[in-house]
Amino acid sequence: MKRDERRVVSPWNIANVLTVLRLVLVPFFVVCLFVPGTGWRVAALAVFAVASITDHLDGELARRYGLITDFGKIADPIADKALTGAALVCLSVLGELPWWVTIVILGRELGITALRLVLLRHAVIPASYGGKVKTVLQIAAIVLYLLPFPVPGPILWVVMGGAVVVTVATGVDYIFRAVKLRKVAQQAREE
Repeated sequence: MKRDERRVVSPWNIANVLTVLRLVLVPFFVVCLFVPGTGWRVAALAVFAVASITDHLDGELARRYGLITDFGKIADPIADKALTGAALVCLSVLGELPWWVTIVILGRELGITALRLVLLRHAVIPASYGGKVKTVLQIAAIVLYLLPFPVPGPILWVVMGGAVVVTVATGVDYIFRAVKLRKVAQQAREE
């Protein structure tokens, strides 16, 4: 193979299948969370945990086996946002999480997703390390809220507070990277 030839990766690969599976698990998670009873709460936690594990696994498989696709770069963050967004909204509806937390996090997530879609014609900006930390913090905070036993308030607020701060900070960073990318694309068109 010549150096300038690129390997074409089919979007039908195990990494993308796991991403789609995560999206499919979201409605099951929501149903389990709203059905009363400790057993259903444990089921919701289990579905959320499995879906969260697919987030790590699909990225690992894509990087390790060269299965990175544009579909995966776009679908993976959408699947992440669908899962965490559904969890945050449900917890707020249940009165377990203040709405302002859900609004701040979802506002950032929806704004950045919209920005990603607008930038598609220029390039795809992959998730940053900070974005990965944000996802881990959000998942950890949600898991603490989903546990079927009470977790001390200060622990909940430290973890969720960290998730909110990192979520906002990475959103600002993403905007700066998007502006820079747009400038580079404009300069390239002018040349």
